[in-house]
Amino acid sequence: MIQTLLLLASRSAWSRKASLLLLLLSVITSTCLLLGIDLARQSAKASFSNAVAGTDLIVGAQTSPVSLLLYSVFRIGQATQNVPYSEFERLEQDPRVKHALPIALGDSYRGFAVVGTKSAYFEQFLYGARQNLQFAEGQSFEDYQIGKPAGVLFQAVLGAEVAKRLKHQLGDRIALSHGMQIQQTGPSHADKPFTVVGILKPTGTPVDQSVHISLAGMEAIHVDWAAGVPVPGADIPAEYVTKFNLQPKSVTAVLLALNNRAGVFRIQRELENRPDAALSAILPGVALSSLWQTVGLVEQVLLFVAALVALVSALGLVSVMLVALGQRRREMAVLRSVGAGPRTVFTLLCLESALVMLLGVSLGILLLAVAGSAFAPWVQAQFGLQLVPLFELKAGLAAVAAFAGFGSLLGVVPAVQAYRSQLQDGLNPRLN
Repeated sequence: MIQTLLLLASRSAWSRKASLLLLLLSVITSTCLLLGIDLARQSAKASFSNAVAGTDLIVGAQTSPVSLLLYSVFRIGQATQNVPYSEFERLEQDPRVKHALPIALGDSYRGFAVVGTKSAYFEQFLYGARQNLQFAEGQSFEDYQIGKPAGVLFQAVLGAEVAKRLKHQLGDRIALSHGMQIQQTGPSHADKPFTVVGILKPTGTPVDQSVHISLAGMEAIHVDWAAGVPVPGADIPAEYVTKFNLQPKSVTAVLLALNNRAGVFRIQRELENRPDAALSAILPGVALSSLWQTVGLVEQVLLFVAALVALVSALGLVSVMLVALGQRRREMAVLRSVGAGPRTVFTLLCLESALVMLLGVSLGILLLAVAGSAFAPWVQAQFGLQLVPLFELKAGLAAVAAFAGFGSLLGVVPAVQAYRSQLQDGLNPRLN
């Protein structure tokens, strides 16, 4: 019986395919919107969390926790002040600190951030499920020491996305630009080019979109600069920069990993209450929670809009079926005349609405899955987001399931009207 009704409902819907096609597109769009918002939300959270896996504290100049997190880890925004290099050395020598990674920002290469750090960064920096960085090609740059040739200063390691988008290979020479301007008339540090010595494997974090150089290399390209501008007449060739003191004066931030994480709050209080330095020390997880609270209102607005679209789509299904019901009275009457009772007609109309909803929701999920797979590399390149699998979107899938159930349930409205109709309603010519 049910198989017969399903076949009848599907053929009846197919006979009205022109009108139901638009309704089906509306259900597909609503499904993609509901699930897509949750996909973007969960992917953003996962990508942000993966980027700070091995860091217990982030130390920077006194500022808001969210601001420090954004510019030190995600290269969003800029620091107003730096941390004195002596503070980094003190942290590095602290017996409670497992390792301290300096981060110096401020320059760029064709729109990508340049990160000054130490070679230990490539061994000690962790991301995702506490994974180490790995090289696809080449090796790390060398830390400069007095007596080494100037060429050691000008070595660069590229993130996977930088190398891919700009088609760089080992041995290529690149010229950096001062500041984070994407469009410039020419590279500001063209007189001191860097050689690509390593290319990292993809990580799905901001590391992919960064150019890494040594702290001494960052100092070397600024030996003839002062207050952010070139010193007039002081054009120092690259081969002579080793004659200058290349120890950094400051760094943008320091990423700390502790030997005992139980002491993280004590160290945080010590750093922030130091009378001789204005420092901020933040826990990445806490700062991320604050960030999500900040953007929580935007999430709620987007979810509200998606829910409204889904509601309109479900109500549209009822409206179409009610309008079509007036034109299908003869069809209903024929069914009644060949033995179909009111309950059969009622079940038939409920099945039609359920079929449309389930088909639309299924196609919407399939479309989003295909689009996610196709555009995942582009999304990662443009926004630094690594899309999570759809089966991990528990909230989104629950919302889509509720949408499908609600739309199917609304099919009861035209079904009740058909149930109450009399046989002669469809056979009386005056009513047709």
